Amino acid sequence: MKALAALLSLVGRHGTLLAALSIFIGLLLPGLPPLLKPSLGTVIVIMLTLAFLRVDPVALKGHFRRPGLIAAAAVWLMLVSPALLGLLFHVLAVEQTLPGLYFILVLQISAPALMSAPAIAALLGLDVALTLATLIVSVAVTPVTASLFTHFFLGQALASPLALGVRLFLIISGSALVATVIRRLVGSGRLERQRERIDGLSVVSFVIFAIAAMDGVTAHIYSVPKLVAGVTLLAFALSLAQTAIGTLLFLPAGRGLALAIGLAAGNRNLGLMLTATGFAIPDTAWLYFAAAQVPAYILPHLLRPLARRLTAPPGQRSGHGRH
Repeated sequence: MKALAALLSLVGRHGTLLAALSIFIGLLLPGLPPLLKPSLGTVIVIMLTLAFLRVDPVALKGHFRRPGLIAAAAVWLMLVSPALLGLLFHVLAVEQTLPGLYFILVLQISAPALMSAPAIAALLGLDVALTLATLIVSVAVTPVTASLFTHFFLGQALASPLALGVRLFLIISGSALVATVIRRLVGSGRLERQRERIDGLSVVSFVIFAIAAMDGVTAHIYSVPKLVAGVTLLAFALSLAQTAIGTLLFLPAGRGLALAIGLAAGNRNLGLMLTATGFAIPDTAWLYFAAAQVPAYILPHLLRPLARRLTAPPGQRSGHGRH
């Protein structure tokens, strides 16, 4: 058990790197994703539960020191941004030309930020408290906002937006309830001491999720390479655009805070939405879902130099500050 605990701690400390590598494992070992794909729904629930387990309700209250900023960030993430993007997709007639892609894009813009957003913020030296508080508020309103947007933009393409909202509520509230029970039974102090091991379990879940998401992608790379390249570029473009716009919009709040909000907007929990739909999606939609994991796992690493520059003291941002 001690060896397993030490291994989980090691995995937790190198989580983002292992998660990024897992995408390439899924591509290089195409026989592995089909074996893990049936567990995707369960893995996402486990990831949610572990994320809630890392949230101390008492400490969380202290994170709402700037409720106005948190509310503004949540409104941008869950209302304004998805409304604007949904209208853009409609104007571009994506629904008529690529209905399968349109379906998954609407699910993506309706989703909250990744549950790993606070961990990504910590890795980049950004405001973890703000990211966590914004994430909790966004996840809490997801059943309502996602039902509204899927009803408005998808209509008959989704059997029941209300049922989607109910399933989202059950998944989110159920995960939060399980985490609360575990916290009561184990105790907050003991859980805090096991922080790295819990993070290690989260990373294992991330790895399984990323590998499973690559199901069929390797075959598509050989058969329709232009389509794979196209959806991957689209996923990167949407992620970067939402990150950039969110960051610029919230710059008055501070550079580091703005980038934290931008990253939350640019990396959405599409897996949560697919769990609520039962993964009953067209082949093109699944291919985009797989492609969307690439920027979600890789962009945080690519943006580390920018994050360091934005969060550095003013005299050091140009690289000529005192050392």
